Amino acid sequence: MPEFLSLDRVRFGYGKRIILNDISMRFERGKVVALIGGSGSGKTTILRLIGGQLRPQQGSVVFDGEDVHRLDRDGLYRLRRRMGMLYQFGALFTDLTAFENVAFPLREHTDLSEAMIRDLVLMKLEAVGLRGAAQFRTSELSGGMARRVALARAIALDPPLIMYDEPFAGLDPVALATVAQLIRRLNDALGCASIVVSHDIKDAFAIADHVFLLAGGRIAAQGSPDQMKTSDDPNVRQFLEGDIDGPIAFHFQARPLAQDLGLGA
Repeated sequence: MPEFLSLDRVRFGYGKRIILNDISMRFERGKVVALIGGSGSGKTTILRLIGGQLRPQQGSVVFDGEDVHRLDRDGLYRLRRRMGMLYQFGALFTDLTAFENVAFPLREHTDLSEAMIRDLVLMKLEAVGLRGAAQFRTSELSGGMARRVALARAIALDPPLIMYDEPFAGLDPVALATVAQLIRRLNDALGCASIVVSHDIKDAFAIADHVFLLAGGRIAAQGSPDQMKTSDDPNVRQFLEGDIDGPIAFHFQARPLAQDLGLGA
């Protein structure tokens, strides 16, 4: 299957602080790709570059044949309608019911009748096992239920690309496993491309076809979950085993503490 989304030699940073340095990635429809790495390694930045929230200082992001950052405002909004996003902790509208949250993108971006919207919302909620909770307000949903409603909202427009920013954060083991399997099942059913940013190695590896490990602004390693598990690469071993010592540094680069405290010569 041909690539659907690509990042070519992308560079991005804030001033002198480089977040991503010469990053190239390929994504295909029908595949789940996991982005892993320490905090600040650029995983969420990649999602923002794909969505056009950030602009690379070098390189390009091409989504289904269109250079994301060459589009005007209308073109970018049109492209974003083909991207689903599951935000960290769900980001549901707190004053709306589960039904209204899922209906929101349909009402915002289509001219469908209310009867059609009702049927589509109920089908999306059924897909995540929450049709019976359609009239629950956000405050009445558990953390796992809220994440599933957010997933139903992310797929409301049947997007060919779905991005997940830490979809497992804060979930109990049962809810986490449920959301993980939903991501895999929905990806296969929709034939979409899925990008999962996660620190949860076990469940991310259980559903991913390919994994990118980011460190030091670059792709430190990549491969299938099985290839990553058996890799001798020190970046991979440190991250998978949670070692303190290794090439992935704990301290952000800084001059000596004594110098900042005025104790140096």
